[in-house]
Amino acid sequence: MLADLYRRWLLELWNGDFALTGELVTPDFIGHWPGMDVSGPEGLAEALRQAHEPFAGVQLTLDVGPIVDGDLVAARWTFAGVYRGGLPGATAPEGTGVAFSGHDILRAREGRFAEYWVISDFRAFSRQLGISI
Repeated sequence: MLADLYRRWLLELWNGDFALTGELVTPDFIGHWPGMDVSGPEGLAEALRQAHEPFAGVQLTLDVGPIVDGDLVAARWTFAGVYRGGLPGATAPEGTGVAFSGHDILRAREGRFAEYWVISDFRAFSRQLGISI
């Protein structure tokens, strides 16, 4: 069940069906990104919109997992898209293809995700977009 929930999380929600936030996460959901926390379904939907905005043709694929342990789910994914511009510090031209990988850990409660931790290959992402770090 949690493996199926995660597949919907990654392959439907993260691939653009942001309306699923209310169905897939709890009202008190909290997402932890490096340097940023996001609260509730609305906060998650807004964070996803902002993450997708600079890219066309966003496609997330599941690379490993999901691995379920009790109420926790872990997986590795790859993000791919075409840069449309607008990211501060980016020197890559519009139309540049971008792909990078990351890992998720989510805690479920009552059939929905309540907490989320993510780490991604920010160096690869930045290098492809010409962002100095």
